[in-house]
Amino acid sequence: MMWFFAIFAMAGGAAQLVDGTLGMGFGVTSATILLSMGVTAAAASAATHAAKLPTTFVSGLTHWRRGNVDTGTFLRIAVPGALMAFIGAVVLVNLSLATAKTWMSGLLLLLGLVIFLRFGFNRRLIPAPRRGHTARWLSPIGALGGLVDSLGGGGWGPVVTPSLMTVTNHEPRKVVGSVNAAEFFVALFASAGFLTGAEKLENDMPWFAVLGLVTGGVIVAPFAARLAGRLPHHVMGTLVGGLILLVNGQVLLLAAGVAASATWWVMAAAAVATAVVAKASYVYDKAERAAASACETSPTELTAQP
Repeated sequence: MMWFFAIFAMAGGAAQLVDGTLGMGFGVTSATILLSMGVTAAAASAATHAAKLPTTFVSGLTHWRRGNVDTGTFLRIAVPGALMAFIGAVVLVNLSLATAKTWMSGLLLLLGLVIFLRFGFNRRLIPAPRRGHTARWLSPIGALGGLVDSLGGGGWGPVVTPSLMTVTNHEPRKVVGSVNAAEFFVALFASAGFLTGAEKLENDMPWFAVLGLVTGGVIVAPFAARLAGRLPHHVMGTLVGGLILLVNGQVLLLAAGVAASATWWVMAAAAVATAVVAKASYVYDKAERAAASACETSPTELTAQP
């Protein structure tokens, strides 16, 4: 059993490294892994949110201490996000098992596509509005993120982080920090929603896997917060999005009656395509680093140069 625990600890650590640096990834990655193990949709989402409680608390606290959290943005997304996460959890618990699993795989596939396009092709999904930092824009984003998060077992980051990077003028570390801090309350209220159907989930909860995810996530969370904005996040995001597309795509293909041998060929081709796009996406990371270096060079420094 120790190897099983170690695998989930490594998975939790890797997922938290991605989440802490990109502002997304822990929930959808963990839920995807649990679904592939045969865990029911409601149990997978409940387990993921249980695992996120300590990891998001540590991550959010670290981001706050490092000045990565904007209080106004945090409140405007956390409150509606938490309320809608509770409602989504109650709905998911009462869906039929077959319907819920197909629904969750489809939703995770969509979220994987969002991540893949965002980082692999640098494509933003919505135009940047004026005064995007106000509650008029941020509250609906938080509400949608909370609902998708509880129904899909993850999705808070993929919905909220790219949206905030578009509608606000905050630097990436402020967006990632605010989203991570708010995610704790979203996970807390989602967990409360799942408790309303505790008797239905009691025999399906993979507690040993949850413990592994928590252990790895908590250990990595402080380091991930310190690395926010420093790692090649376009490459990382592309690989994460591709992984989510691969696993959930196979689930949906099998559910549609496609032969297992055929799905493996499709997955192999998709894996190669993901690697190619990830390699190409590094150009966006280099461009961002060059722009950041240019901004850090002050006019005084420029005039002082011979």
